[in-house]
Amino acid sequence: MENHTVAIAVGIGFVSVVLSYYIVFSRWKHRSNGLRGIQSKSFEKSTDDNGITTVAAGGTDVIIVGAGVAGSALAYTLGKDGRRIHAIERDLSEPDRIVGELLQPGGYLKLVELGLQDCVEGIDAQRILGYALFKEGKDTKVAYPLENHHADIAGRSFHNGRFIQRMREKAASLPTVHLEQGTVLSLIEKDGVVKGVKYKSTAGTELETFAPLTVVCDGCFSNLRRSLCNPKPVASTINTLAGALYKVFCASPDQAMKEMRQACFDYLSLGGVFSSGPVALLSGLNPRPLSLVVHFFAVAVYGVARLLYPFPSPKRFWLGARLISGASNIIFPIIKAEGIRQMFFPSTVPAYYRAPPVHSIKGESGSE
Repeated sequence: MENHTVAIAVGIGFVSVVLSYYIVFSRWKHRSNGLRGIQSKSFEKSTDDNGITTVAAGGTDVIIVGAGVAGSALAYTLGKDGRRIHAIERDLSEPDRIVGELLQPGGYLKLVELGLQDCVEGIDAQRILGYALFKEGKDTKVAYPLENHHADIAGRSFHNGRFIQRMREKAASLPTVHLEQGTVLSLIEKDGVVKGVKYKSTAGTELETFAPLTVVCDGCFSNLRRSLCNPKPVASTINTLAGALYKVFCASPDQAMKEMRQACFDYLSLGGVFSSGPVALLSGLNPRPLSLVVHFFAVAVYGVARLLYPFPSPKRFWLGARLISGASNIIFPIIKAEGIRQMFFPSTVPAYYRAPPVHSIKGESGSE
């Protein structure tokens, strides 16, 4: 069976360096102690007759459940604006897993907007300027279209855990942000409105904390968010394109898919708008879904043209029709899964939250 090997290199990969146990332990201990020192800000506490301790965080404005990328970024952004934040994270030690090692240029631009760009400094992050594609002894380079951006704008490749720790440290450095390690057990609701959370501290004590706004950022497997609303797809041009490329480049004995893979490789090798367009989508620099659909089917049409040139035949016509059909079978289910309205008409999609009951709103209005 013909072996197709397609590798997308993200630039210079991580170089594995074996450090001594003492250095690793010292670095981990320094970071952990730093975070624990910040989270040790004293809160006023009171215990009721049922043994439940209530945390009075000096008038907390926002509770944030989870201090990963989203939670830490939100805590820093809101805290910088003067809002009093109580962020609760299940585990404040440095995450050690293989995930999220490439930050696209579009993501780095968002860090700059939030004032968090220094979070990629001091963590051995590597600048990424594009991709290299390898297929059956051939290769091509596809650069990010960064001509109209500042020289510092590029992708970044790093250890995800170090990045998250830097973001936590950045957020916890603000006097308005209290970062605490604890396990959130449940949301506290009254008349259908979330008032706060119940959580267990590292000492095993069950605590309650309250705020006008509670934000749940504890990951894709969150049970809390499932209790609030039915999960809905959140459209992403990057996710759609990545899913489509994955299906295109997966090894398959289907001749039409082989032609689609070759067409994609050759299309990107043309350079100019044929490479900068798709890479701008993948890098987050161009979030327009219509551009995604145009480029994806341009690849399919290009593949058909390759088949028919220079001598078309019934067999080639049939293979070209199968190629177009295969492309449609890849892209349309992905778009459907992401959500057609979310992708092409995002302004028509209602906000993803559960509105408080009408009787609760009336009750609050009448009490004023």
